[in-house]
Amino acid sequence: MNASLPKILLVLSLIGVVGSASAVPEPSPARFGATPTASQVEWQNMQMYAFVHFTINTFTDKEWGFGDESPEMFNPTDFDAHQIVQTIKDAGLKGLVLTAKHHDGFCLWPSAYTEHDISNSPFRDGEGDLVREISDACREAGIKFGVYLSPWDRNHAKYGESEYIDYYRNQLRELLTNYGPIFEIWFDGANGGDGWYGGANETRKIDRSTYYDWENTWSIVRELQPNAIIFSDAGPDARWIGNEQGYAGETSWATINVGDSTPGNADTKQLENGDRFGSDWIPGEVDVSIRPGWFYHAKEDAEVKTPERLLEIYYDSIGRGANLILNIAPDRRGRVADIDVQSLLGWKALLDATFSKNLALSASVSASDTRDVTQRFAASNLLDGDRSTYWSTQDETKQASIELSFDEMQRFNVVEIAEYIPLGQRIGSLRVSYWNEEEDAWLDFGSAQSIGAQRLIKGALTTTKKVKLTVEDSAACPAVSEIGIYFSPVEFK
Repeated sequence: MNASLPKILLVLSLIGVVGSASAVPEPSPARFGATPTASQVEWQNMQMYAFVHFTINTFTDKEWGFGDESPEMFNPTDFDAHQIVQTIKDAGLKGLVLTAKHHDGFCLWPSAYTEHDISNSPFRDGEGDLVREISDACREAGIKFGVYLSPWDRNHAKYGESEYIDYYRNQLRELLTNYGPIFEIWFDGANGGDGWYGGANETRKIDRSTYYDWENTWSIVRELQPNAIIFSDAGPDARWIGNEQGYAGETSWATINVGDSTPGNADTKQLENGDRFGSDWIPGEVDVSIRPGWFYHAKEDAEVKTPERLLEIYYDSIGRGANLILNIAPDRRGRVADIDVQSLLGWKALLDATFSKNLALSASVSASDTRDVTQRFAASNLLDGDRSTYWSTQDETKQASIELSFDEMQRFNVVEIAEYIPLGQRIGSLRVSYWNEEEDAWLDFGSAQSIGAQRLIKGALTTTKKVKLTVEDSAACPAVSEIGIYFSPVEFK
């Protein structure tokens, strides 16, 4: 034996590296299945942000421009980027994705590669850059900025040919290098069809799976904005949820099997629900507009979604583990219309009335099983407001329960639970129950088949001193970061 080894062990023990077996921390649970990148975790923690559809369509009263519109038609009378951004921030939204170019091809920034842009409009006497104004306003307000650059261009003469791909990538580089950090970039599946195409006025079809050479196009994003989330039907970072109605599937997994899916070529059922054991971590994003259309139309002023309807969308999107991108459409002034502002602020008030007070913080918490005795994975982590800490069980324990006990009776009708998603989406079935003193029994409150980044379980108004969450099925030992118990003044059906 090496004569110096006892001395080394003595020194290590004195500084705490070597000690009794009981002091050695239990290792973290192994990751299960597909897991998110750090950027995806940060993105999912944002939960909700805005889409802003504002371009030449606002002035032609169309949803999809044909591509033959004159840039001179773009002329907001009182554009105010700060009013738009502040409205979005006041609604509780954490970011903004701007339609820098829609299908008609008109660009909201002065592009070096086309004349079909804002520099040839009356806006700011041809010296304006709306992308700049919005991105600057976002940074001043402390919310994140993103862009949508339509792959389809009904104006460009070379659309459908290889030259257009060079044009598209050049514009992508402009947006990703000139406007600061980009948190998300949108690529959608509306590709090919009739258009003006530089005066050809014809229908052009493309092979959606090959034309854009997506892997090389997306590599530009990875190079210039490595932390940006890339959205499309097929990800690679976030997926379309398969509808524009404001809901994710009742059971919604963050994982899917991408296979050969491309933007505009994906199984909408898979997009809506995901695949429990999917090979790729590509969580859902629910896109929905506050109005029937995506652009402002005065005739839709009476059809703006109410605060109550927006609240339903919140539960059906964020409450099912997806993110929510809510479209706000500025009017022809270049401001968010008063009726939209009122609805957004009313929605925020409803959210605050429920989620401003987590009743669980006044409870004592215990678990049927804990991973170690050092408190690193203790049940108390569920109430610390920190999603980087979590409760977990021993590896072999895949069914377990968490119990919250209160000193006084509590009224609640919403329960929140969030998995520690860096380790994957593990829980397949969870049930919430409450203790009924009169019946001396646990009664059902609600259940869920998938959790993920966040799950909100609504139920009838309940009064109790004890709430129990039971993990009935988990593919690996559960890892849960947060629990919330809330009273909502809204009565659920």
